[in-house]
Amino acid sequence: MPTVYDIDGAEDDQIELPRQFQERYRPDLIQRAVESIQANNRQAYGADPEAGLKHVTQWRNRKDAYRSRRGKSYPSSRTPRKISFRRGMQMSGAGGKAPQTRGGRRAHPPKSSKDFSKDINEKERRKAIRSAISATTDPAQAQERGHNLDREELPLIVSDDIESLERTSEVVELLEALGLGDELARCRGTSIRAGKGKNRGRKHKNRAGPLIVVGEDDGIGRAARNIPGVETVTVDKLNASLLAPGTHPGRLTVWSTNAIETLGNEDMYA
Repeated sequence: MPTVYDIDGAEDDQIELPRQFQERYRPDLIQRAVESIQANNRQAYGADPEAGLKHVTQWRNRKDAYRSRRGKSYPSSRTPRKISFRRGMQMSGAGGKAPQTRGGRRAHPPKSSKDFSKDINEKERRKAIRSAISATTDPAQAQERGHNLDREELPLIVSDDIESLERTSEVVELLEALGLGDELARCRGTSIRAGKGKNRGRKHKNRAGPLIVVGEDDGIGRAARNIPGVETVTVDKLNASLLAPGTHPGRLTVWSTNAIETLGNEDMYA
């Protein structure tokens, strides 16, 4: 049975884990569940339906006139054009409404009506959560995710006093007492995103650090929300994306005894 620690980081008791922690590891289901959450949270976007069409175009030459621009005399498109300048009988400008002409509109712009959502069966979703919970007990899986962990025993379980912490410094002291000081230092660093996302309000990428799972939020949520990489959630709101960010299972998770008992008593995600 895993050890229970008090808020000073000292060994206090032992507790029996519920059956959710013995679920078979299924990375395929975890990936499907996380991708479903990501797809359903995606915001619709699209181009203006009138984009590229908000100009006046006209054709002033006769179709069958001698040496008309319409025909083989001038090797140019027969589409109305946006006139930039005119020299005698020749008009120069970008294409008007047709998508295939130079300077014309886009043929198939992104449409806000497109549905990006992905469905997943309810039994598969719950099984994915159970599988992600069981992955939090494997130190090798946590190190593979990149967590700085010097422990051979997981999960980390803390007494119910953690739920009533109200100061950020108290949460930091607790995590450091549990041996997660290097992990907090890792999460403070950021990296610059590659690609065009730098221009769209997401220049820096932040690392996912410890997840604190509690039975009741009596102040821990506000106390821990300003610590880089640390997230807090009540046990009834767990999902695969929190337990396996980016579809990578094995997130370093700190449980309260209340959360463990709630999982066992109410048989959540069964």
